[in-house]
Amino acid sequence: MTIRRLPPETVNRIAAGEVVERPASAVKELVENAIDAGAGQIEVQADEGGLARILVADDGKGLSAEELPLALERHATSKLAPGPDGVFDLLRIASLGFRGEALPSIGSVARLTLSARAQGEADAFAVVVDGGAQGAIQPSAFPGPHGARVEVRDLFYATPARLKFMKSARAEAMAIAEEVKRQAMAHEAVGFSLDLDGRRALRLPAERPGPEGRLKRLAAVLGREFEANALLIDQAREGVRLSGYAGLPTYSRGNASHQYLFVNGRPVRDRLLQGALRAAYADFLARDRHPTAVLYVELDPIEVDINVHPAKAEVRFRDPALVRGLIIGALRHALAGAGHRASTTAAAAALGGFRPDGVSPGGFRPNTPSAANFSAWSAGGWRPNAATPNLPGVAEVSARYEAPVQAGAAPADWAAARGEAPSPEAPNNLVDPTVFPLGAARAQLHETYVIAQTRDGIVIVDQHAAHERLVYERMKAEMEAGGVARQALLLPEVVDLDPAEAERVVARADELAQLGLVIEPFGPGAVLVRETPALLGETDAAGLVRDIADDLAENGAALALAERLQAVCGTMACHGSVRAGRRLSAAEMNALLRQMEATPHSGQCNHGRPTYVELKLADIERLFGRR
Repeated sequence: MTIRRLPPETVNRIAAGEVVERPASAVKELVENAIDAGAGQIEVQADEGGLARILVADDGKGLSAEELPLALERHATSKLAPGPDGVFDLLRIASLGFRGEALPSIGSVARLTLSARAQGEADAFAVVVDGGAQGAIQPSAFPGPHGARVEVRDLFYATPARLKFMKSARAEAMAIAEEVKRQAMAHEAVGFSLDLDGRRALRLPAERPGPEGRLKRLAAVLGREFEANALLIDQAREGVRLSGYAGLPTYSRGNASHQYLFVNGRPVRDRLLQGALRAAYADFLARDRHPTAVLYVELDPIEVDINVHPAKAEVRFRDPALVRGLIIGALRHALAGAGHRASTTAAAAALGGFRPDGVSPGGFRPNTPSAANFSAWSAGGWRPNAATPNLPGVAEVSARYEAPVQAGAAPADWAAARGEAPSPEAPNNLVDPTVFPLGAARAQLHETYVIAQTRDGIVIVDQHAAHERLVYERMKAEMEAGGVARQALLLPEVVDLDPAEAERVVARADELAQLGLVIEPFGPGAVLVRETPALLGETDAAGLVRDIADDLAENGAALALAERLQAVCGTMACHGSVRAGRRLSAAEMNALLRQMEATPHSGQCNHGRPTYVELKLADIERLFGRR
């Protein structure tokens, strides 16, 4: 067999198969070149999904006439420089590109025109590459004072076989839009514009660098709902910094497409980062739900290898355990700081369900005063009876308040606890129980939902979901403090299982004992339950063991040990919580509300569903046309 040296055109086309997989890949490479050139504004145009035409223009440093042919040479780049010893260091790469393959690869499979004006120069120049054949450098018109414009026509015309694997023009255009959005989220200080088939698809002005500008950019890309339901992340550990925003558990999605991860300003798809994100939310979401998050990892370039694949979408960390631990710890800290907060989308969905089809929320506006003017409290028609003792639970102080407020305190004291000025019209001997974040219980509907009144609206609580979260958090606290308290069964209960199920459950006997469930093998296909968690009270031990067996069978190979324990703990909490259909007294309802306010993560149950929905009075008034 004869060994042959391949011609440069063939080499470039082989490289193009790795670097330029589809039109969105070409856009990615060209946009990253513009960012590395210091661009403050980047314009992207694409026709017919980018297969007919792609234009990427920037206002960066530009290129001189002498640099244009070098830019089109394979493995020629301005982003790597030799050190004092003359060696190029591939371990400290601070730029987005560095391989010098993008432009020659694109030019080898398409018709490429590169025009540029270097910063501080009066003349602009252009060069044309047609299927790998480079033309002469020519003077060219250029609209800006400096920068570069790359126009790509007939992508993959030189490799027709690749065209057979392209998707529809619409799908390729959507991929281009997604790539531009990712780059825009990674660099909020750069303005972006995107036109698809001559129509405006995206306009993003440059934002101020920092968390505020980044959140504005994310809101413009992902929507205002993300801004309203996002938690700020900013933690550092051993030289690695994690920042960004993560959505509330109740603001989850059915797939992982709304998870954006960046390493040193580079959009990446990394299994380690995605796994850490899932583990952080394992306590709060069902397994078919996925969190929304935009996370930025910044670390010394020597601690991460970005030279894993020509597309530079994968990275390798020198200390993956450090990065994973930082992500999980930072996210859980932020979720704990959210307290009982639930997403705003639950209230929006509830209000949408109230509105009849075809009727605009603001369509009916009768000439009548606002309902707020007739509210009993503001009109003075209803006041709590000072002689009537407060309902048990109402007088308990929420964790949200910093100042202690005693039962029987005057409204002026309640206002001071909230940091507000007291109302001069409020009598000093009356207590308004609606000052609590979740208000005061007023009713129970269908023995399932607790209705509470707040100062500016109402709260509807799912009693089973709320209490399930409270029991779960208590179990976790007890387990961290030294194990869950147990109670022995007077008569141990034998639970018949499939032999494989029994083996799986018995194999976890030590871990289940930490959760308060003591079991032992009882012959083939059976286990003996001797003790159960004390906080569950009387419980169906057989049903509990069978649910745990199903849980271990379904997730035994997918979840880490700690995550399995959390999943089992959630199953136990579900069995021990207040069931729907149980009638609660006023004291029990208010005690439930106060516990929710003082318990982290109580805004969602163990499966990520909201435990309560808050409706503002202004929104309710709009439903009835009073606003």
